[in-house]
Amino acid sequence: MTMLSSVADRLYWMSRYLERAEDTARLVAAYNHLIMDIPRGSEPPWDIMIRILDAEQAFEERYRTVSEQNVIKLLIADSHAPCSIPFAIKSARENVRTTRDVLPEDAWELVNELHLYVAESAKSSVGRRNRQTFLAEIIARCQMINGLLLSTLSRDHTYRFIKLGRLLECADMGTRVVDVGAGDILDRAGSRAAIDPLLWGALLQALSATSAYRREVGPIVEQDDVVNFVFAQANFPRSVKFCIAGIREELTPLRNNENALRAINRLRRRLGRLGKEALTREELHAFIDEFQLQLNALHQSISDTWFRTDGS
Repeated sequence: MTMLSSVADRLYWMSRYLERAEDTARLVAAYNHLIMDIPRGSEPPWDIMIRILDAEQAFEERYRTVSEQNVIKLLIADSHAPCSIPFAIKSARENVRTTRDVLPEDAWELVNELHLYVAESAKSSVGRRNRQTFLAEIIARCQMINGLLLSTLSRDHTYRFIKLGRLLECADMGTRVVDVGAGDILDRAGSRAAIDPLLWGALLQALSATSAYRREVGPIVEQDDVVNFVFAQANFPRSVKFCIAGIREELTPLRNNENALRAINRLRRRLGRLGKEALTREELHAFIDEFQLQLNALHQSISDTWFRTDGS
């Protein structure tokens, strides 16, 4: 099968933006659950979500002070901020609109309905009264769209580039959440040890990993187990290892895949170096920082090979 590079590019980014919207909604929902459970004054700062999403510049351009209202307004109601849910949904919609010929008929309807829902409901969902309902609806609708694509697409290049985008975005978010979230927990180590399980639990919740962790590891939530589960649990669909394996599987049938396969194999080798021993805050950050650079290199390789040529 031959596919125009522009179509492959749009499918890849459609998938990334849908995954980004869902992941951002999970992140905000997890933090909101956390602040309801944790003693007042011991919660992580509100800007932890801004740091996870690497959105400091966007925030500083709009607001002077870090507050619940400002952070939430940026992430769920600002359609011009690249880190926001509305921006991701709007971008996904545009990519679906221009690739409707290769997607299931219902895909456009579902994505357009999601876009309209966000446009109508985002601003009224900044306050706590409607926030969780809004976030749950975003997650459910993104899952519905992904379910449609998973269950109706032929396993051809359309499916492959959609899956590549989703898995790479998922791996990227997993590393970001662990880097910033775990860093915040480790930075306060020993000061309030009693609430550490709540913090690690919120990290798992942000990655929709709580139930899977309990089944695979157990009810006790601790640093080393959480980090290894998120990065190295081979049978959990949102783990970094699972995503990397899935990306490699989809790259293999593509032509001209040599550079991308070399990039993915570097990631696999680096992931294999993540040991069971406890890592210090600095060691964990250094590992993830290098891993994210290699994820960026993989994205660049995919882009250079298939999105800047005349075919795939």
